[in-house]
Amino acid sequence: VEEVIDSVMEKYNYNYIRTPIFEASELFHRGIGDSTDIVTKETYDFKDRGGRFITLRPEGTAGVVRSYIENKMYGTHNLPVKVYYNGTMYRYERPQSGRFREFTQFGVEVFNSNDPLIDAEVISLGFNLISSLGLDDVVVKLNTLGDKESRKKYSEALVDYFKPHIHELCEDCQNRINTNPLRILDCKVDKDSDILKNAPKISDYLSDESILRFNKLKTYLDNLDIDYEVD
Repeated sequence: VEEVIDSVMEKYNYNYIRTPIFEASELFHRGIGDSTDIVTKETYDFKDRGGRFITLRPEGTAGVVRSYIENKMYGTHNLPVKVYYNGTMYRYERPQSGRFREFTQFGVEVFNSNDPLIDAEVISLGFNLISSLGLDDVVVKLNTLGDKESRKKYSEALVDYFKPHIHELCEDCQNRINTNPLRILDCKVDKDSDILKNAPKISDYLSDESILRFNKLKTYLDNLDIDYEVD
């Protein structure tokens, strides 16, 4: 699998980056956001002999962004900066089938471009990677969160919708409504509830600019012959 990843990444001109397995806790707690599930209940946090708080990396993005800033990669002549990582991550999850506290994760990051072509490229490399591993009939599930203004309007609509029903949902969702209402839609406990199924759709709250960008992305995927369905 790793050989296939390296081969596909070379074709797409992504460079390998390796970040430390543990970093200062505030990198993840501030970088990812205290209201995410990763931070509220899933990180391995320790105090070292010097009294410093350290965390085993729960995901790849925060460490890559730190490295990008500290090493001033934004000053390179070769923009956008395109990197990939492939390594062990750690989550303090409740033990359950198919979940491991140490697992291997692959991902990519692109900096210095806001072009929807980059969105298409990242989807394309994921699609081709999975296909290269021998899986057939691969279909991409596609959606958009839109721009900042769209997300704000949508979050407000979700809060208004969920508030009358909130005590019918799990304890995590009752906390999420005040911190990160979009996470309610990703709930593993209530995923089959009619309350979630009938929630407002993001597509009704997208700005004109966000709709235009999403339509461009779909056109690029059509041109690349990538099967997708808007979910």
